[in-house]
Amino acid sequence: MSDRFRKFVQIIGSGPHTGKSLTREQAAAAMEMMLLQIATPAQIGAFFIAHRIKRPTGAELAGMLDTYARMGPQLQPVASHGRSPVIFGIPYDGRSRTVPIAPLLSLILTEAGIPVILHGGDRMPTKYGIPLVDIWQEWGIDWTKIALDRIQEIFELTKLGFIYTPTHFPAAAGLTPYRDQIGKRPPIATLELLWCPYAGDARLIFGYVHPPTEQTALVAATLRNTPHQITTVKGLEGSSDLPRDRAVIIGVHQSGRELERIFLHHYDYGLSNVNPPLLSTPELMADFESVLRAEPSESLNSVLWNAGFYLWHCGGASDMAAGMKLARELLVSGAIRDRLESIRKCFKET
Repeated sequence: MSDRFRKFVQIIGSGPHTGKSLTREQAAAAMEMMLLQIATPAQIGAFFIAHRIKRPTGAELAGMLDTYARMGPQLQPVASHGRSPVIFGIPYDGRSRTVPIAPLLSLILTEAGIPVILHGGDRMPTKYGIPLVDIWQEWGIDWTKIALDRIQEIFELTKLGFIYTPTHFPAAAGLTPYRDQIGKRPPIATLELLWCPYAGDARLIFGYVHPPTEQTALVAATLRNTPHQITTVKGLEGSSDLPRDRAVIIGVHQSGRELERIFLHHYDYGLSNVNPPLLSTPELMADFESVLRAEPSESLNSVLWNAGFYLWHCGGASDMAAGMKLARELLVSGAIRDRLESIRKCFKET
């Protein structure tokens, strides 16, 4: 048992009247002790549930991110011709209701010259939704069995990288079983959205469900004086995928500047309010093949909707409409199918 970690549990777990928050330094130390398993299983479980009830502060998230930045893997900077790589912070417990757009979106962005880094693990509590790595495996692209230096090579060649935590950050993956044991998503689920496994300046884009999550995350970013531009999206199932059944609320944060808001409405771009539902894996992959052939469907519309915004937002198009037009052209021409095949070829050679 760690007496020092027990003190951290006492601080955050003493209830609404006497409980307090950790300092940034204490939160960093607590995160390190959990990653190294210096804290006992009982202490880690108690910390997670107490921290969830209390809710993490921006300072606590900043401290935990300090530890992730120090102990976690990082891809090294690559030539991107002035376009910062995009790191998508997507909930690790996957999707259970709506189609995940990120894999197709990543192909479009990289084809347009915008590097993309994804990260995550396997099916995970508490949602146990389909994780991104499963979709890539269905395409014959298995990020789970290759070392970080090979990921770096693939990132340099294709502009796409994927940090698979069980292989590339096993200390973090070692905390996954606690999610099932406590039956709730612990605050590290928010930490994962904000993590940037890249050594250079980047554009961090993450989704959220509850507005307080956005504000806490931005406080953490301000405290860490991060040079990254941060984009927040009230997206589908907490992801960065843009919804079509309601107004899209986006926040753009840059250190030293006021938060900028962007609002998008599906009807302004001739789209219905349908979010394509999640299908069985074989049906989903068939649906994706249809999108790659640019065949009309609601999934294609959602891909164009998302790609239009992100191409515009990340410097690949002059406005939203131009981004949607470019995305359609890339799909119709077969360039995205070719992009997928070029990435798949890298794995055949591994």
